[in-house]
Amino acid sequence: MEDFIGTIKMFAGTFAPKDWAFCDGKLMSIQENTAMYSILGNQYGGDGITTFAVPNLEKEKSSQGEGINHIICMYGIFPSRS
Repeated sequence: MEDFIGTIKMFAGTFAPKDWAFCDGKLMSIQENTAMYSILGNQYGGDGITTFAVPNLEKEKSSQGEGINHIICMYGIFPSRS
């Protein structure tokens, strides 16, 4: 089952599953991730011309427990606006 692009979940693994990325504030290429950029824009960072950033939820890790990571769906179903 595919998730909506931009969905954030908690994940107990030490790796990001296929089509997901850690919510660690990492800069991403707009050209390689146009769907995600159209949802997030550059509200979490990046220059909005060639890069944007995913949310940084690293500070939430300590409150959720050791080994828990937040991941964001990078590829999947594009959410409908209607």
